[in-house]
Amino acid sequence: MNRSGNPVTLAQARRRNSLDKRQRTLTALAALEHDGTKITFTAVARAAGVSTWLTYTPGIREHIEAAQRRQHAAATPDQRTEPRTAAAALRVELNLARQETRQLRADRDRLNTAVRHQLGQQLDALADSDLATRVDELTQTNQQLADQLRQVAAENTTLRERLAIAEADLTAARTSLRRMIRTENTAR
Repeated sequence: MNRSGNPVTLAQARRRNSLDKRQRTLTALAALEHDGTKITFTAVARAAGVSTWLTYTPGIREHIEAAQRRQHAAATPDQRTEPRTAAAALRVELNLARQETRQLRADRDRLNTAVRHQLGQQLDALADSDLATRVDELTQTNQQLADQLRQVAAENTTLRERLAIAEADLTAARTSLRRMIRTENTAR
């Protein structure tokens, strides 16, 4: 039974993904060459929807360089010797790379912000549930303490009443004892 965290399954998925990207790159290269479009590493990467880095990896780079040589060999002498065209193409590629970099940075910043907001919401949700639980616990403890206070106050009132009765009985007993002592002393 494969679990979602199985390294073998993940490695197989990465391999399939890599093979798919490489195949798309080679297909895009063939289409660009067939259309007569100038073949560059960036152009192939854009057409295939992959990173430029992939176009420079062994196994792909050789195909692109071979297509560039074929394109260069098939070009007219004017096209081969035109340095302005090459410089313009490099400027265009540089501008495209800069635009792509700006877009990637904006995407990165947007994703970072989204992740921060998501984590904040998750922390707030955890804090809210913890606070609600804590408030319930404190309310219950407060109720228990209030009940104990009422019970102790009732016991205190009962004890005070018993103490007052005992003091009255003691006073009466003392008074009675004094009379007896006086009566005994006067009788002698």
